[in-house]
Amino acid sequence: MRVAFGSDLTNELTAALQRDLRERGCEVLAFGALRDDGDDAWQHMAREVGEAVASGACAFGIVCCWTGTGASIAANKVAGVRAALCGDATTAAGAREWNDANVLALSLRTTSVAVGREILDAWLAGRPTEDAHYRAMIADLAAHDC
Repeated sequence: MRVAFGSDLTNELTAALQRDLRERGCEVLAFGALRDDGDDAWQHMAREVGEAVASGACAFGIVCCWTGTGASIAANKVAGVRAALCGDATTAAGAREWNDANVLALSLRTTSVAVGREILDAWLAGRPTEDAHYRAMIADLAAHDC
């Protein structure tokens, strides 16, 4: 599975999650500060991750910035992206199940490596619901993409 992973900074969390993804057999495409020649502006990095996911080049994406909010907003500007800012595993599982989220946003300030790994585990284990009510809500979002 190919994963788009971007951040405007590198730190212990970004290194650990990249390593964890690779150990799970994922191919990680790096964006922003995670790439030697990358643009570290959070809005550019998040847009590039979003485009990689929306185009189908990557199965999902991860975006990180200091609060996670800016990266989430920027990724959500890309049509077809449903980025979710998650601070815990329960929120990540719910974002995957009920929102069919395809980009995980994380705060570099508040997410420890241990919590980041729990969030990643829940994200990877999560599956979008087949419940017609939720599928209709997701379809409504897609119909209003900019």
